[in-house]
Amino acid sequence: MKLITFAVPCYNSESYMEHSIKTLLTGGDEIEIIIINDGSKDNTLKIAQKYEKKYPNIIKAIDKENGGHGSGVNKGLELASGLYYKVVDSDDWVNQESLQKILKQIKDFQKQKQQVDLLIANYVYEKEGEQKVIHYPNLPKNKIFGWQDIQAFGTGEYLLMHSVFYRTQMLKETNLKLPEHTFYVDNIFVYYPLPFVETMYYIDTDFYRYFIGREDQSVNEKIMIERIDQQLLVTKTMLEMPSPFKYQKENKKLCQYQLHYLGMMMTICTILLKLENTKESKNKIKKLWTELKQMDKKLYQQLRWKSLATLVCLPRFIAIPGYKIARKIYKFN
Repeated sequence: MKLITFAVPCYNSESYMEHSIKTLLTGGDEIEIIIINDGSKDNTLKIAQKYEKKYPNIIKAIDKENGGHGSGVNKGLELASGLYYKVVDSDDWVNQESLQKILKQIKDFQKQKQQVDLLIANYVYEKEGEQKVIHYPNLPKNKIFGWQDIQAFGTGEYLLMHSVFYRTQMLKETNLKLPEHTFYVDNIFVYYPLPFVETMYYIDTDFYRYFIGREDQSVNEKIMIERIDQQLLVTKTMLEMPSPFKYQKENKKLCQYQLHYLGMMMTICTILLKLENTKESKNKIKKLWTELKQMDKKLYQQLRWKSLATLVCLPRFIAIPGYKIARKIYKFN
């Protein structure tokens, strides 16, 4: 069995995808790489097929009609045969030494007949020559742990697609299916399976390199504002999932982390709409919070008054400078 399946969704990625693929290939025969061409109009498919021909035991090139990033992740999971499933965007890359550490740890699990649902590693923002490492001091190191063993996550600390490796079979059993033709569904990918996770392991190594800097990138602030309705759709989809309070009694730490994550999602939506600063955007803020209050008053009160979103709900002349300071510190877009 392959140890890790790396899914690489690609759309018009000819100018940068080879760097991503080459860094993954350092994993050798112990991994599989599924390159999903999502209806590209350039040479993405030809490049994928070239690598498939050269590395037939490692790489699969899949050609499909355009369905968006979520569609590519879905297809990769459907075909995945590795013990763990990891998504790598085609403009990102991974660190060779860190990949070897992770593979070694997975082999150790196998030798000891241990099952771990979620592997976590650090990721690095790569932006205009700057680097910002995101690590997890709140997590136990060098041991298998459960939700009860973690400390509270700090501001700016979240498990994102860049940092997680889900056990493939567990992920398939959740029946996860991401929306198509929608950006920002990576949040659903990370958030939805969390209640199914019983065991975790944190490898304190700077594995994933998350590139930020292209003008057409989905996390570019201008692009995010233009696509705010998709961000709202993803956030509302997550809010409609079983309430974190469902797990409060038996799994308090899971509940706390889910609230932490949902607070981030509400923060992003609110601040982007404040940045847009139109009559329509102001109405969208009001509608977002009103609908949450009507749907789940307890969740509304938690996110409105006891999360990061509390700060961005302050008047615009306070919220916007605070957001800009946070952006400089955490390098998130």
